[in-house]
Amino acid sequence: MKAALEKRSKRGRPATGTALTPAARMRRLRARRKAAGFKAVVRWEPRASVVSAPYSTHRLLEARSLAMHAVIAAKIMRDPDLLAKPRENIERWSRRFGKNPPRWIGQWRRILTRSYREVAAFITDPSEQGARLRQSSPFAGMLTTEERRRIYEAFRA
Repeated sequence: MKAALEKRSKRGRPATGTALTPAARMRRLRARRKAAGFKAVVRWEPRASVVSAPYSTHRLLEARSLAMHAVIAAKIMRDPDLLAKPRENIERWSRRFGKNPPRWIGQWRRILTRSYREVAAFITDPSEQGARLRQSSPFAGMLTTEERRRIYEAFRA
């Protein structure tokens, strides 16, 4: 039994007595990398192209769309009868596309059958699906000219 315990405790490499400290191993690794031509990175520096355009215009447009839909959601919460307009838009688009409507028309039709609170929550959802469906929003005509102008001015690129 004692021999089995001794075997278990001697796992791994056998001791040679010449083990390097972690700091010495790191110095040796850095020396090998330097000899191979690698340059040590001591701080992060953004590329010039990243500095000139830190925020993509696509993200800016998504944020603007989300802001517009947030204003629309607030209007819907005050007056749920306003959901008639997007429902009319969906029906008009369905007739225009005929027998092969795009998939998003059916998705919007299902969303607009929900309660006004769920619709308001959905159109302000920052998820990927919310952003994708906002690109084909049936809420055209819900904002006044002044509301649209203020949002566009706030999101000038």
